[in-house]
Amino acid sequence: QVPLVESGGGWVQAGDSLRLSCAASEESFSRNAMGWFRQAPGKEREFVAAITWSGTRTTYADSVRGRFTISRDNTKNTAFLQMNSLKLEDTAVYFCASKYRDGDPKEVDEYDYWGQGTQVTVSS
Repeated sequence: QVPLVESGGGWVQAGDSLRLSCAASEESFSRNAMGWFRQAPGKEREFVAAITWSGTRTTYADSVRGRFTISRDNTKNTAFLQMNSLKLEDTAVYFCASKYRDGDPKEVDEYDYWGQGTQVTVSS
Protein backbone atom coordinates (compact mmCIF):
# COMPACT_ATOMS: atom_id res chain seq x y z
CA GLN A 1 0.00 0.00 0.00
CA VAL A 2 1.32 3.43 -0.94
CA PRO A 3 2.05 5.32 2.27
CA LEU A 4 0.68 8.70 1.27
CA VAL A 5 -1.36 9.88 -1.71
CA GLU A 6 -2.15 13.53 -2.33
CA SER A 7 -5.09 14.83 -4.32
CA GLY A 8 -6.96 18.06 -4.94
CA GLY A 9 -4.38 20.05 -6.84
CA GLY A 10 -5.29 22.01 -9.91
CA TRP A 11 -5.16 25.24 -11.87
CA VAL A 12 -6.79 28.25 -10.22
CA GLN A 13 -6.74 32.02 -10.41
CA ALA A 14 -5.18 34.27 -7.81
CA GLY A 15 -7.56 34.74 -4.92
CA ASP A 16 -9.22 31.36 -5.36
CA SER A 17 -9.19 28.46 -2.92
CA LEU A 18 -8.17 24.81 -3.10
CA ARG A 19 -8.35 21.96 -0.64
CA LEU A 20 -5.65 19.33 -0.78
CA SER A 21 -6.15 15.88 0.72
CA CYS A 22 -3.60 13.30 1.78
CA ALA A 23 -4.84 9.74 2.11
CA ALA A 24 -2.52 7.66 4.27
CA SER A 25 -1.95 4.05 5.13
CA GLU A 26 -2.40 3.00 8.72
CA GLU A 27 1.35 2.65 9.14
CA SER A 28 2.17 6.10 7.80
CA PHE A 29 -0.64 7.88 9.64
CA SER A 30 -1.21 6.32 13.03
CA ARG A 31 0.44 8.28 15.83
CA ASN A 32 2.36 10.37 13.28
CA ALA A 33 2.57 14.09 12.86
CA MET A 34 1.64 15.23 9.37
CA GLY A 35 3.20 17.95 7.30
CA TRP A 36 2.74 19.69 3.98
CA PHE A 37 5.67 20.89 1.92
CA ARG A 38 5.94 22.43 -1.52
CA GLN A 39 8.53 22.70 -4.24
CA ALA A 40 8.54 25.21 -7.05
CA PRO A 41 10.65 24.70 -10.21
CA GLY A 42 14.30 25.36 -9.52
CA LYS A 43 13.76 25.75 -5.79
CA GLU A 44 14.26 23.57 -2.77
CA ARG A 45 11.40 21.86 -1.04
CA GLU A 46 9.99 24.16 1.63
CA PHE A 47 7.83 23.71 4.68
CA VAL A 48 4.21 24.83 4.51
CA ALA A 49 2.35 23.49 7.53
CA ALA A 50 2.35 20.70 10.09
CA ILE A 51 -0.05 19.21 12.61
CA THR A 52 0.52 16.92 15.55
CA TRP A 53 -1.11 13.49 15.88
CA SER A 54 -3.72 14.86 18.30
CA GLY A 55 -4.38 17.86 16.10
CA THR A 56 -3.93 20.19 19.04
CA ARG A 57 -0.85 21.93 17.69
CA THR A 58 -0.28 23.35 14.23
CA THR A 59 2.69 25.11 12.71
CA TYR A 60 2.75 27.30 9.61
CA ALA A 61 5.29 28.96 7.38
CA ASP A 62 5.11 32.74 7.59
CA SER A 63 4.23 32.91 3.91
CA VAL A 64 0.97 31.00 4.36
CA ARG A 65 -0.11 31.80 7.91
CA GLY A 66 -3.61 33.21 7.93
CA ARG A 67 -4.38 31.86 4.46
CA PHE A 68 -3.79 28.10 4.78
CA THR A 69 -5.22 25.70 7.35
CA ILE A 70 -3.96 22.21 8.05
CA SER A 71 -6.25 19.64 9.61
CA ARG A 72 -6.63 15.88 9.91
CA ASP A 73 -9.31 13.26 10.35
CA ASN A 74 -7.84 10.43 12.36
CA THR A 75 -10.88 8.24 11.75
CA LYS A 76 -10.18 8.32 8.01
CA ASN A 77 -6.36 8.43 7.99
CA THR A 78 -6.52 11.65 6.01
CA ALA A 79 -4.87 15.04 6.30
CA PHE A 80 -5.99 18.23 4.59
CA LEU A 81 -4.60 21.56 3.55
CA GLN A 82 -7.20 24.26 2.96
CA MET A 83 -5.64 27.01 0.86
CA ASN A 84 -7.43 30.34 0.59
CA SER A 85 -6.49 33.60 -1.08
CA LEU A 86 -4.02 31.83 -3.31
CA LYS A 87 -1.18 33.87 -4.77
CA LEU A 88 0.99 33.40 -7.84
CA GLU A 89 3.90 32.48 -5.57
CA ASP A 90 1.94 29.54 -4.15
CA THR A 91 2.45 27.72 -7.45
CA ALA A 92 4.35 24.50 -6.71
CA VAL A 93 4.09 20.77 -6.33
CA TYR A 94 2.64 20.11 -2.89
CA PHE A 95 3.73 17.06 -0.91
CA CYS A 96 2.34 15.59 2.25
CA ALA A 97 4.60 13.80 4.67
CA SER A 98 4.41 12.05 8.00
CA LYS A 99 6.81 11.48 10.84
CA TYR A 100 6.78 9.51 14.05
CA ARG A 101 9.79 11.07 15.74
CA ASP A 102 9.90 14.20 17.81
CA GLY A 103 11.75 17.04 16.18
CA ASP A 104 11.33 20.23 14.23
CA PRO A 105 8.27 19.78 12.00
CA LYS A 106 9.70 22.33 9.56
CA GLU A 107 12.66 20.13 8.63
CA VAL A 108 12.39 17.93 5.54
CA ASP A 109 14.77 15.35 6.99
CA GLU A 110 12.51 14.77 10.00
CA TYR A 111 9.87 13.06 7.89
CA ASP A 112 9.66 9.32 7.29
CA TYR A 113 7.01 8.99 4.60
CA TRP A 114 6.29 11.12 1.55
CA GLY A 115 3.60 11.29 -1.09
CA GLN A 116 4.20 11.71 -4.79
CA GLY A 117 2.96 15.30 -4.86
CA THR A 118 0.12 17.20 -6.47
CA GLN A 119 0.53 20.23 -8.71
CA VAL A 120 -1.00 23.56 -7.74
CA THR A 121 -0.84 26.31 -10.33
CA VAL A 122 -2.06 29.81 -9.59
CA SER A 123 -2.50 32.20 -12.50
CA SER A 124 -3.29 35.89 -12.66
